[in-house]
Amino acid sequence: MTPTRSPQIPVVVLAGFLGSGKTTLLNHLLRNRAGNRIGVIVNDFGAIEIDAMTVAGQVGSTVSLGNGCLCCAVDASELDTFLETLTRPSARLDVIVIEASGLAEPQELVRMLLASDNPHIRYGGLVEVVDAAEFERTRERHPEIDRHLAVADLVVLNKTDRVDEAEHARLRGSVAELGSRAAVISAVHGRIDPELLFDPVLRPDHEDEARQLTFEDLFLDECQEGEGGHAGHMHAAYESVAFTSREPMDPRRFLEFLDSRPEGLYRIKGFADFGAGDRANKYALHAVGRFLRFVPQPWSRGEQRLTQLVLIGSGIDAGALYEELADCRTRTPDGTGKPLPDTSPDAARNAPHGTPPEDAPHNDAPHDEDRPHEDREQHERSMWGVLRYVQRPAGAP
Repeated sequence: MTPTRSPQIPVVVLAGFLGSGKTTLLNHLLRNRAGNRIGVIVNDFGAIEIDAMTVAGQVGSTVSLGNGCLCCAVDASELDTFLETLTRPSARLDVIVIEASGLAEPQELVRMLLASDNPHIRYGGLVEVVDAAEFERTRERHPEIDRHLAVADLVVLNKTDRVDEAEHARLRGSVAELGSRAAVISAVHGRIDPELLFDPVLRPDHEDEARQLTFEDLFLDECQEGEGGHAGHMHAAYESVAFTSREPMDPRRFLEFLDSRPEGLYRIKGFADFGAGDRANKYALHAVGRFLRFVPQPWSRGEQRLTQLVLIGSGIDAGALYEELADCRTRTPDGTGKPLPDTSPDAARNAPHGTPPEDAPHNDAPHDEDRPHEDREQHERSMWGVLRYVQRPAGAP
């Protein structure tokens, strides 16, 4: 198997009926983009406050925004064409957001993304924005909202400042029931933490030395001075769990955990070490909603072999999740939980001269290539579940 080495750009589908606050949320992401260059695919430039961001130039139906973002006006038939354009290295984008309204049914856009042959993108989730104050009336006019919520990965219950606490709690319950296992985040004015959708980007210092002050800079300054820095408290709407293990993960138990992940757990990101299952590679993990993908990446020479994961969600039991992950670690056959010996070449290579590293095998312990044939087959079979979620390169058999 040839590992995928080029980074993939997450593509987030943003949906919601007219008046739900979808455009407000999109503008909020553009203002608080955490250093990312965002490509936005919409069907109406007027909905995006590009005049406030200083349009730098316009070519055809692509607008370059002053903060390094791009905006495209397309219909569904042009989607693949513009994704190809936006994923070119020259565009230097980190995230792409598709505003679904006016383009197609959101589940149709999701289907197109998952079926796309573009090797430079990965599915970033379907975000459905709901107007808390108008939810019941919207369902009466547009019963299809139930279908949209059923396939959403993240539901933003917006305008919660317009309902009282009891109604807010009732709406969260209703939306969560319709949204299957989707995480539900409450918001006012579409203000959600961008980290729910994409990670902050750290760029080389020289890239920012001569740049102009962006709208994002001005907006954050205004928030910090006039509103007590409210943007810094958006993370209160969700919880995160960080998990690190020196012991490899058992592929079967880890897949069982991922297949049964609880409601409200929206994102999982990081790297998994499957030990003897694949000594050559670590596995980058990307999960959003019910979508899951692994990308094998070669271990670097001398790299410490760890499993490092971050889980993000709303209403999750952080302690229980950590314990479930800990139980996925590889254990000895007697079930004592003692880590298996580290037989990797790096462990022996990095040990002080003449001293075997901790948990290293004795000299008479078999190396991987000397294991019985049936033992190697057992390790390979244990990885079958993981390999089902590895995307094959285009043209691969």
